[in-house]
Amino acid sequence: MPAVARHLMILGRVQGVFYRNWTVETARSLGLTGWVRNRMDGSVEALVQGEADMVDHFVTLAQHGPPSAKVARIDATDVPAEALNGFEKKPTA
Repeated sequence: MPAVARHLMILGRVQGVFYRNWTVETARSLGLTGWVRNRMDGSVEALVQGEADMVDHFVTLAQHGPPSAKVARIDATDVPAEALNGFEKKPTA
């Protein structure tokens, strides 16, 4: 099955609640590749790619995130898949 990729903008109370660490752990456990980073506006941005059903499952889980997070919404956009290895945390942008 070909890889799909989604660019996510996660809004709400998602910084200072271990959301990025949760994202890395969850994405890796689902066999996904990509990255996650905080944004200066208080949101979290991620690129998640892999099998379509696993990407969809990740987006569903991300609606809740870690226990202290309060996700208001996720804006998801399909993007071309990239050649990535693993899932990493990037510096704030």
